[in-house]
Amino acid sequence: MPEVAVRALLLWRAYVPRWAYLPLSGEGAARFGGRWNPVGAPTIYAAREMSTAWAEYNQGFVQHPALIASLELTGARLADLTDPAVLDELGLSAALHECEWRYALDKGQIPQTHTVRDRLLADGMHGVIYPSVMSPGGSCVALWRWNEDGIRLGVIDPDERMPKSPASWL
Repeated sequence: MPEVAVRALLLWRAYVPRWAYLPLSGEGAARFGGRWNPVGAPTIYAAREMSTAWAEYNQGFVQHPALIASLELTGARLADLTDPAVLDELGLSAALHECEWRYALDKGQIPQTHTVRDRLLADGMHGVIYPSVMSPGGSCVALWRWNEDGIRLGVIDPDERMPKSPASWL
């Protein structure tokens, strides 16, 4: 399967400021589920462009306060679902990106993106690159595995300004 073998990929993550001290937690996605993960499965959602991270975070609604962190990902195997050849090889179409995953979950169904996730995980993928719904031309990454077996995801924080605990908000 064509994949992106990540040497070093710069990502941007916008997330709720209350969780500033946990920039590499996928627990919010695990709690609520998401486009690329079922409830209970930690997942990091990030974007390849800062503007895309902001657009995806707000989902076109009210502009909520956010913390934006830059991340560096190395050693991951990502399926690049922005590439039509990869979609074709997987027997998928670009319609996958229009999957109404929230609607499917509300109806008690399994979204197609979750089925694809399970298949890619079984094939040894750590995540996917997919086109942004909220920022045309932008792309996002959903990462299912990180900071294990040679996969490294870290916050770029050269001056160590990120808080280390929730006490920073008190």
